[in-house]
Amino acid sequence: MSILLTQFVNLLGAMLLMLAFAMNSQRRIVTLIHLFTMQGATLVLATVVVGYVTNQHHLYLSAALTFVLKVLVIPYLLHKVIDRLDIHWDVETLINIPTTMLIGIVVVIFSFNLAKPIAELSTAVASGTLGIALACVLLSFLMMITRAKAVPQVIGFLAMENGLFFAATSATYGMPMVVELGIALDVLIGVLILGVFMFQIREQFDSLDIRNLEKLKEE
Repeated sequence: MSILLTQFVNLLGAMLLMLAFAMNSQRRIVTLIHLFTMQGATLVLATVVVGYVTNQHHLYLSAALTFVLKVLVIPYLLHKVIDRLDIHWDVETLINIPTTMLIGIVVVIFSFNLAKPIAELSTAVASGTLGIALACVLLSFLMMITRAKAVPQVIGFLAMENGLFFAATSATYGMPMVVELGIALDVLIGVLILGVFMFQIREQFDSLDIRNLEKLKEE
């Protein structure tokens, strides 16, 4: 039974990786938020399964906290932001989508090779998912640096935290609850601050293109 559940965690990790690729290839902000919500739901399910297999009851609380923040609260706040800013159009990218996908494949290969020696030393149930988690983090970072708009960059930052959380859950059975609560609070506050930041950019430049910030430096 535990072997099947471990394979199921690996499957959920593969789904997280596929969603990370989909987020990099997505041009519409609304769909990008939906993909982020799906990634959060997949992360919740993976946390519950790992908690069941390892009998780590604190992971159930982590899953509940992740569900509230990543599936309900943060997507709701992001939808409110894009409704207020009226930015449902396609997302501009600094690099075209095919090139981004090719870079993403290289990133995944690099992540698996980098994580392989560490995973071999780990005794965790799903230690093989460490490469997936690292790839998700780097793909999220790739999304942040290839987008010109502020909203996709915020979503990339949040998706990067998803990858880190998945690594902590699958490879080390989670962090101490105090640390997890602190990170959850920091993420929520960060989203609120970034929301205010996006409104300020829009008010100042009538656009969410972060390249406009270079004008402030020139002035």
